[in-house]
Amino acid sequence: MEWDKYSFVIRAKNRKRVLQALSKIKTPTQLAEELGLNLSHTSRALRELEKEGLIKCLTPNEKVGRIYTRTELGEEIAEEI
Repeated sequence: MEWDKYSFVIRAKNRKRVLQALSKIKTPTQLAEELGLNLSHTSRALRELEKEGLIKCLTPNEKVGRIYTRTELGEEIAEEI
């Protein structure tokens, strides 16, 4: 377990909620609606989680409707939370 990454996730409630909600592949809009978050807050959490290697975009060339999923590390941390 990478405890520094775990700490990074739990320090921000939106990052924690987004990571947990990605148990199945989803778009930012789906996540925002499911979590009741503003789309810009959801997108920021996605960028931060992706930068840390906890999630990945499966459709990086798309401008709209990108699809995200957790990485192995993201799965491990989500299970620990």
